[in-house]
Amino acid sequence: MSENIMPLDGIRIIDFTQVMLGPCATQMLGDFGADVIKIERPGTGDLSRGFYGLQTEEALNNAVFASLNRNKRSIEIDTKSEAGHKQVLDLVKTADVVVDNFRAGVMDRLGFGYDALSKINPKVICASGTGFGSTGPYAHKGGQDVLAQAMTGVMEKTQDPSIPKSIYPTTLCDYSAGMHLVQGILAALLMRDKTGHGQKVEVSLYDSMIAMQMQEAAQWSKHREVLNWAAMPLTGVFDTSDGAIVIVGAFKANPLQDICTALEIEDLSPDYPTLETQRKHKPFLQARFSEAIAGNTSSYWLERLEAQDLLCAPVRSLGEALADPQTEINGMLQSIDHPVLGDITLAGSPVHLSKAPMIVRHLPPRLGQHTDEVLQELAMFLNNEAAE
Repeated sequence: MSENIMPLDGIRIIDFTQVMLGPCATQMLGDFGADVIKIERPGTGDLSRGFYGLQTEEALNNAVFASLNRNKRSIEIDTKSEAGHKQVLDLVKTADVVVDNFRAGVMDRLGFGYDALSKINPKVICASGTGFGSTGPYAHKGGQDVLAQAMTGVMEKTQDPSIPKSIYPTTLCDYSAGMHLVQGILAALLMRDKTGHGQKVEVSLYDSMIAMQMQEAAQWSKHREVLNWAAMPLTGVFDTSDGAIVIVGAFKANPLQDICTALEIEDLSPDYPTLETQRKHKPFLQARFSEAIAGNTSSYWLERLEAQDLLCAPVRSLGEALADPQTEINGMLQSIDHPVLGDITLAGSPVHLSKAPMIVRHLPPRLGQHTDEVLQELAMFLNNEAAE
């Protein structure tokens, strides 16, 4: 097999997505070799280009936008104009997949829904990521990561009842739904190989967060019991003399005994031998752990905990994680030289294929950078189609 062959070579994606859910999905498809053509509004483009609220060249090509849009080509099209509408329909004739993450019904109103596009190209796959689904009482609502956290029970749980409920600071819902969108698109492409026909693919932030809580949902449905992994009695975050560590006291015959041995304190397991008794006395146990751990450094306690084969780790900043040799060894740092931003390091792909390593074929594009190029290719396609 040639080293230049990528899994999605020859697959063309027409990409209407913006912000996070859709762009992280289409970027992964681009990393796998797909030709991703990003449709952007003239002058402003993807909403992420306006992250700083400015229209300067540097602001429109900011780091947030760059992080989600490598291996894509950008084309400016006014989809509401007659000419722009026709250009999109002509591009669909050349496409394998059309992706959007608008509110439910927007693509239909634009004239780019599956029913309309499949008449032009029966093989086309139309993939949509919404907030809550295409039907139902919340279909009209704008989808956003924080709303999905709130409405699916994710935000309601905390490590301890005394801790105020808060917003999870990383885009957990967007990324999860984006990866589900990738899965759906790849499955639809495989099915098209068998049937010759495209289909609709739909994911939502809401569904992704319900699915992520599959264990919790089953436990609640069967026993009306809240399963909260962060609230387990032998699990917690503890301050050391120079930082913080996390301990997960699980998956061992007697984890409490092992924790006590590592922390150089009396064995508490005879007094609290079961998970039930440990739950009832969690405040005492956690206070005892905290008291001991505060007296020495993170490295000291991690060495002792690991000697007992306990699950533990330092609590680090993102900067510390990015500087860790493991991050580079795993190929998770992608350095590029952008014509506007200059040198910038992006997170790499978490999917590693031994025979198709991810490479940056296209830098995160400037707004409309490939408009002329893509339209020239389209003209050639239409001319060839007319000649046939």
